[in-house]
Amino acid sequence: MTHPDPIPLVGLPCCLKRDGTMAGHRVGDKYVTAVSEIVGACPVLIPALEGGLDVDVLISRFDGLVLTGSPSNVDPTHYGGPPQQPTEDGYGEHDPARDSVTLPLIRAAVAAGVPVFGICRGIQEMNVAFGGSLLDKIQEDPGRLDHRMRRDVPYDWKYRPSHPVTLTPGGILERLAGPGPHLVNSLHGQAVGTPGQGIAVEATAPDGVIEAIRVVHAPAFAIGVQWHAEWPRPVGALNAALFEAFGAAVRARARSRLPGGSGVNQAAE
Repeated sequence: MTHPDPIPLVGLPCCLKRDGTMAGHRVGDKYVTAVSEIVGACPVLIPALEGGLDVDVLISRFDGLVLTGSPSNVDPTHYGGPPQQPTEDGYGEHDPARDSVTLPLIRAAVAAGVPVFGICRGIQEMNVAFGGSLLDKIQEDPGRLDHRMRRDVPYDWKYRPSHPVTLTPGGILERLAGPGPHLVNSLHGQAVGTPGQGIAVEATAPDGVIEAIRVVHAPAFAIGVQWHAEWPRPVGALNAALFEAFGAAVRARARSRLPGGSGVNQAAE
């Protein structure tokens, strides 16, 4: 008996936002619609609870995980970094509730073969989850570009291509999208510092800033990018290749969980 392909479930961890006395669990619409419209999956929001969640329960039900961007930074206590003071524009704020959910969830997802796609803050969470560090205020380092979001232009202009990236020869990104040239947007003040255990660099900016990573030992797609691959629409060549590969891995995961499924997932190779 054959089964129709199931609609995959893709989890998106929320940020915990407080407006005065009211708190809310939020994910940007552009990430939700990317999962729905580009990946063709059902997006499911994961609340940011400071006490954490039962990651095994989540992993048993999800076919993929998208780690979204956010104004907040991963708390430096998770990687031994110096304390950060939030600036007037909100940069440097922390979200301990999100950290409590995402860091263990990433490790569990990778181990279980659940495809993981990290975007902006998401790549930083992936690196920290495997013992890596982050660089703060990279624009203050001599020789570095200013990678921060422009605040003097309309919304869509913020996501226009900002600089090229060099893909690692023989890496997964090069195999997915070709050597390029590839241009990406840039809206971040932090970046991957020392790669975590089992983390391979997949792309760099002209100033050497790490722009993409993958988890080497992951049995399925596990890639993070520092740029915003989800916007603008329609997604460009490199971003389209990433979403296509992630979507294929997600659908393979969903099929493997059908009755009689092999349980074998599809890695990004």
